Amino acid sequence: MSFNPNSIGVPNGSYFALPSSADSSALTLIPVPWDVTTSYRAGAANAPQAILNASAQVDLYDLENGEAWKNGIATLPENGKIRALGEAARKDAEAVIALLEQGVDDDAKALKPYLNRVNKASHELNELVYKQAKQQLDRSKLVGLVGGDHSVPLGFLKALSEVHSDFGILHIDAHADLREAYEGFEFSHASIMYNTLKLFPQVSALVQVGIRDLCADEVELAKSNPRIHQFDDYALNAAQYTGRLWAHLCGEMLAKLPQKVYISFDIDGLSPDLCPNTGTPVPGGLSFHQACYLINQLVKVGKKIIGFDLCEVAPAEGSEWNAIVGARVLYKLCGYSIRSQARKKHHPKKITL
Repeated sequence: MSFNPNSIGVPNGSYFALPSSADSSALTLIPVPWDVTTSYRAGAANAPQAILNASAQVDLYDLENGEAWKNGIATLPENGKIRALGEAARKDAEAVIALLEQGVDDDAKALKPYLNRVNKASHELNELVYKQAKQQLDRSKLVGLVGGDHSVPLGFLKALSEVHSDFGILHIDAHADLREAYEGFEFSHASIMYNTLKLFPQVSALVQVGIRDLCADEVELAKSNPRIHQFDDYALNAAQYTGRLWAHLCGEMLAKLPQKVYISFDIDGLSPDLCPNTGTPVPGGLSFHQACYLINQLVKVGKKIIGFDLCEVAPAEGSEWNAIVGARVLYKLCGYSIRSQARKKHHPKKITL
């Protein structure tokens, strides 16, 4: 009762320095400190804590979502087993990457011991995330995952597939993530959507927005799979250059999604100036406001967000910018998700100037 949302945020181990408990909150955030299969620049495992630190500076009144935080946003503590498992497996993954870069064949015997350990550890991660998410879903909580590399949501998606018989994924990313066992890693960050479509027929539509870096196999898979709808960054920009409004393009994207939607937000889907230290940055991408407009429209047209992840935020030593942007994207995702569930809505008030 003494909490003052207009005062300075006092770090308390919870995102946005909120006092909410898991019992009384509408939404639970689960940090997943993992970046085992990162293929270029590591660091995403440190994102959950860095975002938490930066989130204390986020003002709680949101011009689109009002005071949605009043519905409660709780934070689970980091699972120490995940971090320890990830740190050990990362060493094996780095050995694999180093051998491949030296020209070793993909099926070489020298790779197998490392690959087996990484794949086993990734399978354990999926089960740990699944159990955490399922426990919250069984309590009728909304769940948001804070990664970590983009491999971390698979266990969560498994839990959601046991609760919902039909849902779509709005996937904001620079990459398609449709590779099969990239670099031999069965649960690679580059394979999250391939594995999702393979394992969960409940996902009836995958709408990919901002894609601009992908391989020929991914292009062919996207063309041949009717569940995949790609709105690549080049096509989106070309449409706008010839006079198409972002609002109209967003309408086309959202029309491909069913009523229930999961949001998978890879920070590198944004322009690199907003995420300069992400693992695999790519020129181009959405602005912060384009991404917000798209998701806000999803809520406005009446679709329901059933969960989300925010991945690939990689903090840099001596710079908080990546975490600052990540914290604000996370808060937006929380607000949109709560609003979409038709819970108590705290709309912004009109201000007369």
